[in-house]
Amino acid sequence: MIKTHPFQPVYDKTSKVLILGTLPSIESVKQGFYYMHPQNRFWKMLSAIYHMDLYTASIEEKKEFLLKHSIALYDIIQSCEIQKSSDASIRNVSCTDLENILKESQIQHILLNGKTAYEHFLKSYPQYKDIARCVPSTSSANARISLEELIELWKKYLFL
Repeated sequence: MIKTHPFQPVYDKTSKVLILGTLPSIESVKQGFYYMHPQNRFWKMLSAIYHMDLYTASIEEKKEFLLKHSIALYDIIQSCEIQKSSDASIRNVSCTDLENILKESQIQHILLNGKTAYEHFLKSYPQYKDIARCVPSTSSANARISLEELIELWKKYLFL
């Protein structure tokens, strides 16, 4: 199935850290925002790092939080062939144009949520390799890393 990215990026001129995933899951698309599958640990992880409940926050509250903390959020894949929400099945990728985000903000660090996002990012944006970091995926499919480990690993990069 061919899937096209459904959301706009979240960023503003003060954004300093850009977090990029691959593509929103089926559940995220249904709910209308990034990382909304109940088993994805993204919002739980940020909740623990920032000591606030982002997991149950509204979409608007999540956006406000991101901007308040100078975090931009988007995905590296604009369109691809994918089976359900499986990153392992991604084929025929067209990457997102990130130039406007990078020009209109103060991005100093780019965090790629998982290896698949990192690999596609490097293919399209090798010139940003020095500021890009692959961080462990927050997906529940990445069960070998506990929530506690995710929190510690991501915290290092969010506060560089």
